[in-house]
Amino acid sequence: MDGITFGRASLLCTLLLWALQVCSGAVTVNVNPKVEVLKDGTAKLPCTYTVSPPSSNTIVEWYIEEQGTRRRVAFRSEGGEGKSDEGTLLSGRVTFGEDFTLTITSVQPSDELVFFCQVTAGPAGVKDAATMLKVFFAPEKPELKKPSSQAISVGETSSSEIGSCVTMNGHPQPRIIWFKDDQPLPEVKDRKEKTYMIPSVVKEASGLYTIKSTLYMQPTKADKDSVFQCTVEYSMPEGQIKQKKSDSTTINLNYPSETATFTLLNTDPVKEGDVVTMKCETDGNPQPEFDFTKDGKPLSGQGGLLTLKSIKRTDAGMYMCNALDFDNIDADLSGKINLSVHYIDPVSVTPIKPQVVMLGDKVEWQCKTKASAQHTVHWKKGSKVLSQNGTLSIQDVSYDKAGEYMCVGAVPSVSGLTAEFSVNLTVKGKPMIETPAAGEVEKEGDMVTLKCSAYGFPAPQFTWKPSGKESVSVEGNKVVSTVTLQSTAEVMKNGVTCEVSNEHGKDSKTFLVSLKRAIDNSANRVLLSGNPVLKSADQQQGGSSGVVIAVVVCVLLLLLLVALIYFLNKKSKLPCGKKDKKEVATGEVNNDIVVEMKTEKANEEAGLLNKRPSTEQ
Repeated sequence: MDGITFGRASLLCTLLLWALQVCSGAVTVNVNPKVEVLKDGTAKLPCTYTVSPPSSNTIVEWYIEEQGTRRRVAFRSEGGEGKSDEGTLLSGRVTFGEDFTLTITSVQPSDELVFFCQVTAGPAGVKDAATMLKVFFAPEKPELKKPSSQAISVGETSSSEIGSCVTMNGHPQPRIIWFKDDQPLPEVKDRKEKTYMIPSVVKEASGLYTIKSTLYMQPTKADKDSVFQCTVEYSMPEGQIKQKKSDSTTINLNYPSETATFTLLNTDPVKEGDVVTMKCETDGNPQPEFDFTKDGKPLSGQGGLLTLKSIKRTDAGMYMCNALDFDNIDADLSGKINLSVHYIDPVSVTPIKPQVVMLGDKVEWQCKTKASAQHTVHWKKGSKVLSQNGTLSIQDVSYDKAGEYMCVGAVPSVSGLTAEFSVNLTVKGKPMIETPAAGEVEKEGDMVTLKCSAYGFPAPQFTWKPSGKESVSVEGNKVVSTVTLQSTAEVMKNGVTCEVSNEHGKDSKTFLVSLKRAIDNSANRVLLSGNPVLKSADQQQGGSSGVVIAVVVCVLLLLLLVALIYFLNKKSKLPCGKKDKKEVATGEVNNDIVVEMKTEKANEEAGLLNKRPSTEQ
């Protein structure tokens, strides 16, 4: 190797080493590859860097890339103040912090761009790193609209519109999924297929997306009850995939009839007097016109319904319906119903006329009927069942047997199918008075009201002794006479007599009148005729009254004894004590009590003062 060649090689190596030092990157920049934020929220884009060796004139700048061109939006020198550039789409909404974090407020879909953090460090070089800002906004609930055209017919050679699904204001662009009977339909856009979708996308001025998808199908008869629904699927931060469902809908599908059904809508057995409804329908849509007949005779129906009001047993028989579908002329569209009508004949009773018998006689009725099914016959009086074999026999008739009896025929297997007939029994005989109830008054002379109830037919006549103000009424089989009169001494003593009579005899009873008994709780006594008397011993509680009386007597005796002693002492008829009594000096009183003792007899005073009494002249 000559000298020139060696020199050239040395120079080339020097240049390569210098280039390697510059390109090796003395500046490093770190950012988040992706930042996610909701629309109208605040986005923070951090940026950190290292410079080796350190540089005193480092500048950090943020750029956005629009249509392949970078444009600065903010910058800051190390130790300096952060500033934003004017005239950018972020102007007024961006700040640059001391930690070189770019903050963007009121983020909009148009802010979804690539951001570059660029660090320029003089001789150390220039380095940048990219951050993708992602903006999210949930779309509105999708709206499913049916076409305004007429029903879809099965068998058409081209696909028909089933419905369109629209969802508005979403970001990023959402997608629509169609469902039939809760199963997703494959997303097909080829219009040559029987089932396909036509999507459309509109980007609004706000940067949000409105998505529309129209579903087309060639439905079959199996789709007549199918339920259709669309769902919008959209993205949210942190990789979330969410959905919103539309309301569901069905399609109005026309298809030919293949069979017909004729149904009796009444759920209970049919009986005379019922309203009967029969329905004829086919498995096609729309329903054809129907013809109804009974035993070959035409009947008038409406909308596939045949209604018979207040049906009779003669309406039983074979009913038929027939229809003709021009889309399937060869189909047998007919049905039959063999209608049965249950009935029960009116009840016949023998003897039919009302019965009038004497008291103690016998009476008997026979009851019969006929029905369409097994039936029962029973006799009742009120709610009480007396016989279940159609014969009612009453031996030894009494007054309480008089009244109305009912024969009821019924078909147990058919609810409400009954027939009934009533007869009356009248019992003749002499009057009989019920046991009289005594009257009570507060005191003698008060007014008293008495009631006399009597059986008998013909109706008895009443006589009161003594008489008063009288009224008569009828209560069932009884005649009741009510009298109001004064409780005189004679009435209190002898009572009041009620006498009844008719053509068959008479009866009489005496009503007693007495004073009311009332309890006086405050005095623990029973008041009888206004005079207090002590309660009996068994009404006392543990003999407490006797104890109280005994204590009161002892206290009275003790008080009498004390009074007697005091009186005798005042009269000096009690002996004095052996010790002399001394007069208590004034002012020398113990316990503030002064006792002054006096006597009218000289010898008593002398005795108390140890003096001998003077001789009596």
